[in-house]
Amino acid sequence: MNRDINSLSLAYLGDAVYELYIRLYLLDSNKKVNDLQKEAINYVSAKAQSKFLDNMIDNNFLTEEEINIVKRARNHKSHPSKSADIITYKKSTGLEALIGYLKIKKDDERIEKIMKYIVGD
Repeated sequence: MNRDINSLSLAYLGDAVYELYIRLYLLDSNKKVNDLQKEAINYVSAKAQSKFLDNMIDNNFLTEEEINIVKRARNHKSHPSKSADIITYKKSTGLEALIGYLKIKKDDERIEKIMKYIVGD
């Protein structure tokens, strides 16, 4: 994998992969589309992603390499979100960058493990 890929580019990709996984996961619940969107916020908001990341770190779920990817993205200069404080936003960016990194690396098995951890499967 090209280590020169910008952290925010990894987060951009990771955001799409993450959201697709969540949408597919929620489709299994057979809820109405309106309810699906409301439920998705529990997973895709910066606040939720930050919480999931903290939980994975606290429980030693991530490898050292994965934590380094998260830190690199978290420390990257970025523009803050209007919907989250800067720390929450940077943590969520770190999680998205990790997912993007794993996608570029073609490590779908690890993405699956992380996403199952997040949704509680």
